[in-house]
Amino acid sequence: MTIFKAYDIRGKYPEQLDESKAQAIGWATAKFLKAKKMVVGRDARVSSDPLFHSLAAGLNEAGAEVTDIGQVTTPMSYFACGFHEFDGSIMVTASHNPGNYNGFKICREKAIALSEETGLQDIKKLTGDKQQATSDKTPDVKYKSLDIKNDYKKYILSFVENLRPLKIAVDTANGVVGPVFNEIFKDSPLKITPLFFEPDGRFPNHEPNPMEDKNIILLQETILKTKADFGVAFDGDGDRCVFLDEQGRRISSDFITSLIARELLLSEQGTMNNEQFNKSDQPAVVYDLRSSWLVREEITKYGGQPIRERVGHAFIKSTMRRHNAICGGELSGHYYFRSNYFADSALIAFAHILTVVSKENKSFSEIIKPLQRYHSSGEVNFKVADKNSKIKEIAQLFPDGKQDSLDGLTVEYPDWWFNVRKSNTEPLLRLNVEAKTKEILEENKDKLFKILEQ
Repeated sequence: MTIFKAYDIRGKYPEQLDESKAQAIGWATAKFLKAKKMVVGRDARVSSDPLFHSLAAGLNEAGAEVTDIGQVTTPMSYFACGFHEFDGSIMVTASHNPGNYNGFKICREKAIALSEETGLQDIKKLTGDKQQATSDKTPDVKYKSLDIKNDYKKYILSFVENLRPLKIAVDTANGVVGPVFNEIFKDSPLKITPLFFEPDGRFPNHEPNPMEDKNIILLQETILKTKADFGVAFDGDGDRCVFLDEQGRRISSDFITSLIARELLLSEQGTMNNEQFNKSDQPAVVYDLRSSWLVREEITKYGGQPIRERVGHAFIKSTMRRHNAICGGELSGHYYFRSNYFADSALIAFAHILTVVSKENKSFSEIIKPLQRYHSSGEVNFKVADKNSKIKEIAQLFPDGKQDSLDGLTVEYPDWWFNVRKSNTEPLLRLNVEAKTKEILEENKDKLFKILEQ
């Protein structure tokens, strides 16, 4: 299996990704970007330090000066790249994967992420060429250090308004968010109950993937035990998060996208008078096509221009840049911000939700209640050998619906819709269904399940 994925580089350490390969990737990245100044951060995995040193050696060899920002979140590496005007950044991380994995997330200038379509395939080829010519000699490594913590603290706090002394349960899964979170909010009125704040790249308590229900059980129990106003769980490298209400119930990420969009759109309108704010001035908000109808409706309601995009951070970020979108969101818990170089940041999302909950004299469950107007299946996976044929078959079985192929197949009717799309890495089709009533949802979900299970 190749370690070069659609949006990053990732594999098991050291079987698939070792120091030799890291050195070649560093050299190849600097050559591809024609970079003179690169910034590098890393997560808490046991393999992150040795991979960093080899990566830095490769960058040096290609003529790039390396600045080390230490153990940070992935969004902090984006911030450092944009704020300090580096030619590019590399974050040593495997995100939410188990501790025996590692990898690299690569950006060019202005924190523009590379994907397989915008550079990773070129870096893959250069890496292969370099490995064939690499000797076994231990390379020299030169780098300087930069502490961005104070700048980043000011930056995150700039998104918080009218903060109340909320009680919040926070699970950082032994990833790198814990110390950063403590530093940012230590002087705030928040009453935090921390779970697994100590970075430990072995992830001894649970996997750093908050999208899995098994990984938020302790957070749910803590919310109820402490009578918290809400809870939040971060992934291993801090670019994703999920929110839970005061009853410990997971809040769908498209609801959070809607709340953040509302907050930012209202703020944007406040800077413009009514004569200025016409249709051509409507700020864009980008959302992934699995999101509920409510996202489109809420964006429109608060004066925004809703833009639907295919799943994947490279597509969301590119579309946001093209439309100068104010924010964006995905069902996977990624939230993107124009003010953050169009990149994702879980802590900025958290800051905006702090503002929303602080302003409202309501519980979190009451705040989201008006958004609960549709019924959804959630994403369901099906093993399918011939994914393309199955999608074609489904399209033929629903000819009377409005169809598009932006990402897989979406079919829309007046009272329900569904999307079925291919996994990039597994023989799976992923299904999402939404309807105006529970009865319509169940009827059509059953119909689609039977087709996909054939």
